[in-house]
Amino acid sequence: MIPALVIAGTHSGCGKTTLASGIMAALRARGLVVQPFKVGPDFIDPSHHTAVCGRPSRNLDPYMMGADGVVRTFLSASEGADIAVVEGVMGMYDGLEGEETGSTAHVAKILDAPAVLVVDINGMSRSAHALVRGYTTFDPAVRFAGVIFNRVGSPRHRQMIEDHLSVPALGWVPNEREMSVESRHLGLAMAGEASMAGFGEVCARHCDLDALIRSASSSPSLPPAPEREARAPSVRLGVAVDAAFCFYYQDNLDLLRRSGVEIVPFSPLADTLPDVDGLYLGGGYPELHAEALSRSPCTREIRTAARDGMPIYAECGGLLYLCERLSCGDAEHRMAGVLPGEAAMCRRFQALGYVDARSTGASPLLPAGLSFRGHEFHYSSVATAPDARFALELGRGRGIRDGLDGLCEHAALGGYSHAYLTDAFADAFVAAMTRYRRGR
Repeated sequence: MIPALVIAGTHSGCGKTTLASGIMAALRARGLVVQPFKVGPDFIDPSHHTAVCGRPSRNLDPYMMGADGVVRTFLSASEGADIAVVEGVMGMYDGLEGEETGSTAHVAKILDAPAVLVVDINGMSRSAHALVRGYTTFDPAVRFAGVIFNRVGSPRHRQMIEDHLSVPALGWVPNEREMSVESRHLGLAMAGEASMAGFGEVCARHCDLDALIRSASSSPSLPPAPEREARAPSVRLGVAVDAAFCFYYQDNLDLLRRSGVEIVPFSPLADTLPDVDGLYLGGGYPELHAEALSRSPCTREIRTAARDGMPIYAECGGLLYLCERLSCGDAEHRMAGVLPGEAAMCRRFQALGYVDARSTGASPLLPAGLSFRGHEFHYSSVATAPDARFALELGRGRGIRDGLDGLCEHAALGGYSHAYLTDAFADAFVAAMTRYRRGR
């Protein structure tokens, strides 16, 4: 078993992301190969992990992947690494609908990896012990390596707490204003816009890296979890990757590769459409680049390819791009015009939570009855005609309208659901691309 640590937090905003990234950077500066992970369906934090560690960060989400999927991803991604660092989500015990499922504690127990609790002690002293004791005794099945105290105000502040510790203190991080990253409506800025590598020096100075490494080494061996056998590439899939489209689960891309897909990255902002048999348009920030997308030659080429029957799967930001228009405040921009919908940005988020989806069979991309899980989080809405066709019915989630998602036209499908792909989904996508390739 690779040595592993789970960096948990008492709540969102306690410094968990900056400290997890800082610890990754500090360990890498020591010459260790660090494999990063993120609990939950987040896209933004993994982008920072990947930039810091030089290895793709993976999501670990028991709701979307199941416990076996968590183990499988953890083991396969950790090959060749010296240590794994898992950043938690929200407060340590916060899971689906107030239960354990999907929480940081849930993942820590699946991996049987020691947890390090990040505690923001700004404005408290003795109360910190009550907080720590509550977290560390709440679930006896969770193993704790210790605590990192964040936002320590002064040496005196530290001493008041250190004199009465009940668990090991693995770090005392001072209240430094520079330990923050700018946010926007979907979370932190992406790694390409802000770096967390500098936090490594802070963690090297104020955290006990030797103790963290020793704690990680207590992780037990996990039973192997078999993966799908890789197939030789048979189709080419264009995957949109640029400042407008940047939200992808790494496991999805890996599954598609193992299913016989050659992935061809391209930028709808800067490139022409590559010679491919299908398109995958992920989420991101098309609203920040709407004017450039409206002028891009690639946008017109995608419209033509869709009308020719090219299979296209689009999620969230990709959905907005495939609509006829995108309104951003007072500005309206023409988009690809593939799907019969009008998209608009809103002041407040319109949906946030997990998704259970089942295919209706309305799209040639997915057969009827195919199911998957995923997540939705968006600040936009899409207005459609009453007779619009939807390829997905949601047992959980809001979707585009009334629990329906996957607006479809031709062989293109766009929805708000960020899917965690199944083998059946990947096979259906490959089959659609194969039919298109043979018909060209």
